[in-house]
Amino acid sequence: MTTATRIDDGVGVAVAQFAPTADETANLAAIEELAARAAGRGADVVLFPEYASYFVDPFDDSLVAHAQEVDGAFAAALREIAARHDVTLVAGLLERGTAERVRNTVIAVDASGIRAVYRKLHLYDAFGQRESDWVEPGGIGEEAFAPETFEVRGIRFALMTCYDLRFPEVARVLADAGAHAVLVAAEWVRGPLKEFHWRTLLHARAIENTLYVAGADHPPPLGVGASVVVDPQGVEIAGVGTATDVAVAFVDAAVVERVRRVNPALALRRFRVVPR
Repeated sequence: MTTATRIDDGVGVAVAQFAPTADETANLAAIEELAARAAGRGADVVLFPEYASYFVDPFDDSLVAHAQEVDGAFAAALREIAARHDVTLVAGLLERGTAERVRNTVIAVDASGIRAVYRKLHLYDAFGQRESDWVEPGGIGEEAFAPETFEVRGIRFALMTCYDLRFPEVARVLADAGAHAVLVAAEWVRGPLKEFHWRTLLHARAIENTLYVAGADHPPPLGVGASVVVDPQGVEIAGVGTATDVAVAFVDAAVVERVRRVNPALALRRFRVVPR
């Protein structure tokens, strides 16, 4: 078990930036290394990118072959890593879906097992990409969307994936579910103004919902990198540039409460979010 220094009035949240590949063993080795590094810096929760279990670019038929059940081998390996380092791990999982498509899923796992499961709602059919050709969305039909949250030492965390960040309703529903912090697993594809969009939207979701937002991305050349933790006033309190690395920030429910007393925007709003 990793010995780490904890801060008594906060929960350590790490963004772990790395580039998953088609080598599942190498992906788990990277997760192990970065989880150990994060725990050594005081992290209680470590957020990894989207598609952390398996990733190819461009997508191809291998996605279906390498998709797993939610409680399959990848989750079992995360549980062992979480137990060794006394942390909760949040990571993107390529989940089995229909015969022709997979699911883009994020799971939260600690030593006790799976704490939360989130399936990406809005697929990346934009900027010339067609994620829906390979992936089926969550929250459709009988599987109505319900916020999945988990708690660590009084902090309630909620999950979101990449392109969902562009839809403010998602974060607003998570705020209404009592989240103090939203964890965004991403593969934010590089392109004109894309890093600007990534940073701006992470800050906006934090400011408008007066909560913490953490985003973990793939580094360049495919992702933009810039994995960060943003506080409820929109201030970056930890971040990684373009390297494979972790950054740790400490989140505090009292900070959320204080910001909401000064800026009670959630209480003053006049509209509800209603799914369609």
